[in-house]
Amino acid sequence: MLQLPVLLLNQNYEPLTILKVKRAIALLILGKVDMIEKEDGRVLHAVTLTYRVPSVIRLRYYVHIKRKEISLTKKNIIKRDNHQCQYCGKRTGLMTADHILSKALGGDESWENLVCACHECNNKKGNQSLRQADMHLSKKPRRPNYFTFVLTEFGTPNIKWRPFLFQC
Repeated sequence: MLQLPVLLLNQNYEPLTILKVKRAIALLILGKVDMIEKEDGRVLHAVTLTYRVPSVIRLRYYVHIKRKEISLTKKNIIKRDNHQCQYCGKRTGLMTADHILSKALGGDESWENLVCACHECNNKKGNQSLRQADMHLSKKPRRPNYFTFVLTEFGTPNIKWRPFLFQC
């Protein structure tokens, strides 16, 4: 139970990070955070005290954080697109990063011009434009938000986190 994830919010309710229950309880005991949401029916017992297991906690003071940039790599493009081909929707097999507008046609290396593609769709499209290849994207690619990118490591977020997250 001490390894359950807990959402940590800044004082202004902006998501900062995800930490474990053990660290969240320590922050609560030290008076550095307030509990916003708790896990239903879950408690931790100490020798003389009982603590409710937090699901969402908020710092009592504002912390200015420098936004981290996510590096533009093949691995991160595939992760952003959830290991799903953006042309046919396939989720199995080897995936690669494909330029929507190929370099030969003036395309650049950017989050908005790279998508996850299966080898079949990548070969079918080749150096053609989407129109020439008669292919369509399932969704428009964009630069991921750092926090939501990190959140994908945890799979489906806790239902109690949804009011505090950007895209859930």
